[in-house]
Amino acid sequence: MRNAKRTALTTAVAAALALTSSCSALGGDKPTAVAGSQLETSGLTVSIISTVDLAPLWAAQDAGYFAAEGLNVKIDIADSGAKTMTKVIAGDANIALTTWTLLFVAQSEGGADFRLVADATTATPKSNKIVTVPTSPVKHVEDLPGKRIAYTSKNAASDVLTQSVMRDRGLDRSTVTWVPVPLPNMAAALQQGKVDAAYMPEPFVTDAANTVGAIPIVDIGSGSTLDFPLTGYATTATWAQANPKTIAAFQRALIRGTAAVRDDRGLLERLIVKYAKVSETTAKLMELPGYGAQLDARRLQRVPDTLHDLGIIPSTVDASRMIVHQPTS
Repeated sequence: MRNAKRTALTTAVAAALALTSSCSALGGDKPTAVAGSQLETSGLTVSIISTVDLAPLWAAQDAGYFAAEGLNVKIDIADSGAKTMTKVIAGDANIALTTWTLLFVAQSEGGADFRLVADATTATPKSNKIVTVPTSPVKHVEDLPGKRIAYTSKNAASDVLTQSVMRDRGLDRSTVTWVPVPLPNMAAALQQGKVDAAYMPEPFVTDAANTVGAIPIVDIGSGSTLDFPLTGYATTATWAQANPKTIAAFQRALIRGTAAVRDDRGLLERLIVKYAKVSETTAKLMELPGYGAQLDARRLQRVPDTLHDLGIIPSTVDASRMIVHQPTS
């Protein structure tokens, strides 16, 4: 079912997320910037999908960590991980936040030659779930075959991890009707009976529970998909080769931002309320994804290996070849 040849990046990696937000210039005290002449370029455009995955980047921008590295970071908001990658390929952005599954599919198909810059999030317990509602015919995960499942897009994490969970349980994936639904619309689609179940990350799990009484039937952040790599930052091989010092500066600032949100739940909540437009109540109640900045080749290899095992790509991709130099601290 998943072996059909995809011929273009935009169709292979269709919209994975559809949240919108506004990332304006940030205030606060700024550490003194290092000399920009140390970098290949001081201006850096980062294309993002505005989700809670961005908390470390917002923290780094807000606290002036990028400026301290001599970087003037411009945030460009796209409406999907596919489009952030497209912008990097076209030269409209330098670095993209994207979904790892979409990136490795594109790499496998020759859509571009990517290099992996930094990590962003992983699937921690209770942060990503397949949910249903009381009126749905789906009561347990074993009921999924033959039903309509909402996902964000083909080959996105919602697609790949739902398939992985079903495969692990010996369930027939070929009988599922996959229904692409933007994340903000999934709760309503469940309530209206347009789908029988839906894959949701936070904060949508918490919002759906509050608004339509959504009930989880399986926790994606457990079993074989525990700590599965979800999102991260990437660029093209050409840009990475030409700008190693600029990339290193971006990585160092992002590491500091990641440490900040890991150490301060209150800071993280304020950032996602401000930039991801999550309500204060949801921010306090939601389960957080795993935040990280430094890439590990063995862990990231799980993504292309899973894509290959599911028949989504014809052969696995060597993640280690794609990872740029990672800071040691």
